[in-house]
Amino acid sequence: MQATNDNSVPTARERAEYLALRAIVAFLGLLPRSLARSIGAGIGVVAYHLLGRLRSTGRRNLALAYPATSAAERETILRGVYRSLGWELAEFCQMSRYIPEQASKFIRYEGLENYLAAREKGKGVLVLTGHLGAWELSSFYHSLVGYPMSLVIRRLDNPLVDAFVNRIRCLHGNRVIHKDDFARGLLTAMHKGDTVGILMDTNMTPPQGVFVPFFGTEACTATALARVALKTDAAVVPGFLVWHRHESRYVLHFGPQIELIRSADSQADIVANTALFAAVTESYIRQYPDQWLWVHRRWKTRPEGQPKIYG
Repeated sequence: MQATNDNSVPTARERAEYLALRAIVAFLGLLPRSLARSIGAGIGVVAYHLLGRLRSTGRRNLALAYPATSAAERETILRGVYRSLGWELAEFCQMSRYIPEQASKFIRYEGLENYLAAREKGKGVLVLTGHLGAWELSSFYHSLVGYPMSLVIRRLDNPLVDAFVNRIRCLHGNRVIHKDDFARGLLTAMHKGDTVGILMDTNMTPPQGVFVPFFGTEACTATALARVALKTDAAVVPGFLVWHRHESRYVLHFGPQIELIRSADSQADIVANTALFAAVTESYIRQYPDQWLWVHRRWKTRPEGQPKIYG
């Protein structure tokens, strides 16, 4: 894998960030997993206190999504988000060491038959997912046990970090489809009958996104998943890896295939299915609210004439 995306010479800052990341990954990767997760959770606590802007965004989002919930309850959810992110950091640092037998002790499937049935149809599988639970570990584990897939991702700003992270993501056959070339990549993958995971819960801007309800507020949401599914008849299956406290392990949930909405109006179908996918994503987040990325400015893009949500 190339160290940079455009053959430019990395800056001193990029090299420093890359070396710092390598040091963190090496350190946490060598520790026992339980200790690494504890340190990751501690890093999350520090981040909660130090990153005031992200903390404010999380509070604003939670107040918007859960207006009837007390401020104290929302704060508990927000603290849980940072703990979940710390755990994800630790898992990422450990991932390159995982083998199927080991990882299967702290990850199990629920609904794998839904994914396999969708794959058997031979028209490709689009996994509807988001920044919930351990999303990096999700696709990695799926490939580790024999189900490699493609991932639609945004290039990281630092090309050295981007190449390093992608190398770990792809250790067991996963492939990366960058957002700047994802339309062609998605169509090609579906024609081959491949599986592609798409994170559907980030803020978008028109025309790539349309406004659909998300936690009761219009959110600009990517239409690519709906467009490709309608065009190729690929199966759409929700997939989320979340932490189950009572089991002390992760569960990779694959829900039943989502039936697409089809009518004589193709543009209306794109909006309707995008709204459906957003509603499915919301339903999973509501089950595990302290594991979703509330610190992302999900409602940054506003419909014309509506006031900004963030200061």
